[in-house]
Amino acid sequence: MKPVRRWVQFFFVLWATWETALSVTRYSIPEEMERGSVVANLAADLGLDVSGLAQREVKLDIFQNKKYLDVNKRTGELFIVEKMDREFLCNTKTTCFLKLDLIIESPLRIFNIELGITDINDNAPHFRRDRIELDVSESASPGEKFSLPNAFDPDVGANTVKTYKLSESEHFTVDIHSGSDGTKYVDLVLTKALDREEKAVHNLILTAVDGGVPARSGTANIIVRVQDTNDNAPQFDQAIYSLNMSENSPAGTVVIKLNATDEDEGPNADLTYSFTLYTSEKTQEMFSLNSNTGEIAVKGTVDYEDMKIFEMFVEAKDNGPVPLSGQCRVTVYVKDMNDNYPEITIKSLKNTVDENISVGTVIALVGVSDRDTGDNGKVNLIMNKSLPFILNKSSDYLYELLVSEPLDREKVPEYEIMLVVTDEGNPSLSDNETITVHLLDVNDNAPQFPQTFYTIPVKENNAPGALLSSLTAIDPDLNENQYLVYFIIEKEIANTSMSMLFSINPENGNLYALKTFDYEIEKEFLFHIEARDSGVPPLSSNVTVHIIIMDQNDNTPLIVSPWRAHGSEVKEKIPRSTDKGTLIAKVIAIDSDSVHNSRITYQFLQNTDATLFSLDQYNGEIRTMRMFSYRDSRDQRLVVIAKDNGEPALSATVTIKLSTVETALKTYTEVPLEYDIFSDLNLYLVIGLGSVSFLLLITILVTIVLKCQKAKPSKAAPPCRNSVISERNSTIADSTLVSNDAYWYSLFLAETRKGKLVVRQPVPKGARYIVSSIPRSTGLTETSDSAASTLQVRK
Repeated sequence: MKPVRRWVQFFFVLWATWETALSVTRYSIPEEMERGSVVANLAADLGLDVSGLAQREVKLDIFQNKKYLDVNKRTGELFIVEKMDREFLCNTKTTCFLKLDLIIESPLRIFNIELGITDINDNAPHFRRDRIELDVSESASPGEKFSLPNAFDPDVGANTVKTYKLSESEHFTVDIHSGSDGTKYVDLVLTKALDREEKAVHNLILTAVDGGVPARSGTANIIVRVQDTNDNAPQFDQAIYSLNMSENSPAGTVVIKLNATDEDEGPNADLTYSFTLYTSEKTQEMFSLNSNTGEIAVKGTVDYEDMKIFEMFVEAKDNGPVPLSGQCRVTVYVKDMNDNYPEITIKSLKNTVDENISVGTVIALVGVSDRDTGDNGKVNLIMNKSLPFILNKSSDYLYELLVSEPLDREKVPEYEIMLVVTDEGNPSLSDNETITVHLLDVNDNAPQFPQTFYTIPVKENNAPGALLSSLTAIDPDLNENQYLVYFIIEKEIANTSMSMLFSINPENGNLYALKTFDYEIEKEFLFHIEARDSGVPPLSSNVTVHIIIMDQNDNTPLIVSPWRAHGSEVKEKIPRSTDKGTLIAKVIAIDSDSVHNSRITYQFLQNTDATLFSLDQYNGEIRTMRMFSYRDSRDQRLVVIAKDNGEPALSATVTIKLSTVETALKTYTEVPLEYDIFSDLNLYLVIGLGSVSFLLLITILVTIVLKCQKAKPSKAAPPCRNSVISERNSTIADSTLVSNDAYWYSLFLAETRKGKLVVRQPVPKGARYIVSSIPRSTGLTETSDSAASTLQVRK
């Protein structure tokens, strides 16, 4: 049964469909009707019973999976369930119909309903792109067209796009034309030539307006970018740039950054900077130009003194297809800095001058210079210390170096003159130059001995040729002016020339004795030694030399009283009744040596009875210490030794043999020693000195007369450098000096007691004096002549 039923149902559906196909109910509504709006009363239009619809099942097709319409079963009305958008349902079709099938069951009936949806102006035109960008060359000609995208309006008919409008522009307009389907197309038309440099971008608004009422519109922004054409040459800010810079600026220092501009863009505005051919190679060595940035920087060493002004011609060139260029001139004024040290130039110099050069003499011409300018180039020249020189400024850059004080080579043999030149820059710079001036020696200094008077002690009995002393003079001069020759200034003493007694080495001043001296004959010599240099003219000086003969203990004491024959004894007789303290004898000894060596002391060498006699050790007096007794021997033997004070001491002895007698002798009355001796001594001294003076005067007069009668001997030539020629015109005469006579007279008179006879005999040549006592009687009284002194000669 079930299969049959299904076939029956299928049959009825098919029949209903066919029936519906034959009958179509059409309606027309505008789009966008509100929900609940009634489209039509299907019950009335299809002849359906409204009351029966509620019990019957009514179905309405769903369109595009969405239910837009439905049937009210109570009223049978077709109403809007969902708003319908014609453009959505039918896209852009001009006509839009919705075909619906209304199915009513029990019994089954199918109705075809066709709903036409009419367009309303519910959509505004719009462009597919809200921003339209166009690139237009600034060289485009007016009238040239540029296609624009057209606007789209989903509405149809009169509601679609009707026209286009362009915002106000003096360069553009629009051209509207229709296609075969009625679509409106629009072109952008250039009405006036463009200038990118004036306006690079044009912002336009294109408006599409439809034909609806009210009309709707849509807009799009048109960006017109004017494409550059290389129609502008680069331009510098200034045609001429003038600037200052300091010299010696470090390498890399930016002098200026040139700013050239090109109103073009892109490669047409990309500039390349370069020096033109008018820029000298010297300038290009000093400065570098950055081809991209236009920076001019220091490349070399900029020296004001080499070049004060630099001119650079710079070109800026763009990179257009046909490059355009612009030029400018850059003038750089170099500012002087105090970077150059002042210089000293010795134009003329006498570096060796005589020490006696005149004050005011020019010894050097000195030039000064400074490559800087202004105050930096002003210089002053001074000496770094006080010297006997002065700088005289003869011009701005020339000085004379003059001698300002007398020079003395012996004090300062050379001068190191440091000249200092200083500029007036800030800070100042200076330099120096040293001049060495050597002084040539002039014979302006006489030789000088360290002492003005030399006392040279010489021991007697010296060996001939012995060195006495070295007399060296000093001469501060140089070379031949310093080389000295020594010689003895001739002087005669007792017809004996000094050159016979002494000799001096002419080269070193060593003084030698030519003979052996005897203190007892010659005690001193006084003469002059001269030192002479070899300069022209020669200078000399002399010194006094005092030779003192120093005594040696070379003379044995000589006993002159009591006198006795050589090798014999002295015999004396004395009364046996002699009292105590009676002067028996007096021993007198003399010594030719000096005072120290001739100091005599007396001692008993032998004494028969030490209790009977005493001996005064200083005056040699022998006295009785007691009276004689009968036990005492009749003969007494006394040996007295006289000893000098030399080292070693020398001595002499005398033997006195005393014999006592009983007979009375004339009494020896002794005058007080002090009164008698000194009174007689004074008288003898006066007489002796008068006699000696008289004899000395006679001798001098005779000598003068003899000298005047003789021809004057030629003066000895001064010693030369290699040898000393001493002319000896006379020999040393072996004669006794007058001074010896005076000595002996004084000695004999002083030492001879009253009653003694003093005899002076002629002395042969080469003999020495020996004094001995000659007894005249044996008495010892004051009135008796006990002895006489005589002068014997020992050959």
